[in-house]
Amino acid sequence: FCPGCRALQPPGPRPDLFRLMDCDRSFRIDAQQLQRRFRSLQRAVHPDRFGQRPLKEQCYSEQHSSLINKAYQTLLNPLSRGLYLLELNGVEPAQETDSADPVFLTEIMEINEKLAEPENEDILEEIETLIKVKQEELTKEVTAAFERDDLQEAKKLLAKMKYFANLEDKLKNKKIPS
Repeated sequence: FCPGCRALQPPGPRPDLFRLMDCDRSFRIDAQQLQRRFRSLQRAVHPDRFGQRPLKEQCYSEQHSSLINKAYQTLLNPLSRGLYLLELNGVEPAQETDSADPVFLTEIMEINEKLAEPENEDILEEIETLIKVKQEELTKEVTAAFERDDLQEAKKLLAKMKYFANLEDKLKNKKIPS
């Protein structure tokens, strides 16, 4: 907001999402603090509050609201938060073609094969539990890697997290009745 006239201003070209959400630039975040900040910012700039304002401010309100949603979703999710931290540090995320651990790839392939089998509720629950456990383990390992400032290790672990996120999506799609 303009300090003089209190008119809403446009968002900056490439805002730091951590700064916007008033968080330390760290993989470890306080989800409750993030949610409070999200709600507070949305209350201040939500488009519903700018219906009677000039068109330009209405447009800025939509831009800010969208940016705040993006920041919240990016920082709340461990995978997107980690990838964003790599980006801020100038590290390219791992590509699918980067050589991954053959044992890990075999594990992913086996889970994919189980997902491809005819629907079996017990197997789906087993896979869901496995994915959840693996995601939690990887999140702890990524946290430790970032805290050691080992960005290359964080990059490798985030690539593994991406595989499990894809499996999670496949599992959700399979559970949705068609």
